[in-house]
Amino acid sequence: MSESVPVRCPACRRERLYAVPAWPCACGAAVTPLLDGAAPPAVVLHRAWAEEWITLHCPRCARPAQWPHPELGCPCGTVLRLPVSGTASVDTGGGDPGAAPAPDSPRARRPAHPLIIRTARDAVTATVLYLRALGFRDIRRADQRPTAGIGLAAPGLLAQVDPSVRPATLRDVECLWLTAMTESARCVYFSLAGYADDTRAAADRLGVPLFALDLTGIPRPVNPAADALDTDGA
Repeated sequence: MSESVPVRCPACRRERLYAVPAWPCACGAAVTPLLDGAAPPAVVLHRAWAEEWITLHCPRCARPAQWPHPELGCPCGTVLRLPVSGTASVDTGGGDPGAAPAPDSPRARRPAHPLIIRTARDAVTATVLYLRALGFRDIRRADQRPTAGIGLAAPGLLAQVDPSVRPATLRDVECLWLTAMTESARCVYFSLAGYADDTRAAADRLGVPLFALDLTGIPRPVNPAADALDTDGA
């Protein structure tokens, strides 16, 4: 179970409890970053993609992975980035901590600890966790800005995350497909508000996997291409 630690906001001086997140490793363990209690939290004034992530090794299987840097939003409006020690603890869920990592299976690819979606950043983080669970690595922000939402890229893959309240349009999906074609990559679309009927028909014709992001952070396949990706992984 993740611990809760007190954090004092340097702007308003109020103290709040922060629940340290646990991220799902491919071996099935829940990896929790250890905070650096000797260092003060930093106020986030400007965002940079490289600063949004930390690299941790799973204490159970030693796999390295990047995870979202722990952050806390204070009621005064200040966003705090919490210092980490660079190490992690692990919750094996009651299993034998010395046991060998369980092999991946098609239906065990979903993140074991999905992220509740409250913000656009949460939607991107939930998508990254899911893509990693499918087997994609080195996920980063895409070089080209998509027609809507946020673009992500991994070797051989382009993904588009649309956290808006409007359904994804035919143009959104077709532009993603065209961009992926020029880069000889696969593509996949994630939408928080779903898809228009003509969008789904076009995606089926083009073979573009469509996923609906629900607020629990679990991407749901909504067409046959997405079902295949969810089953087969990378």
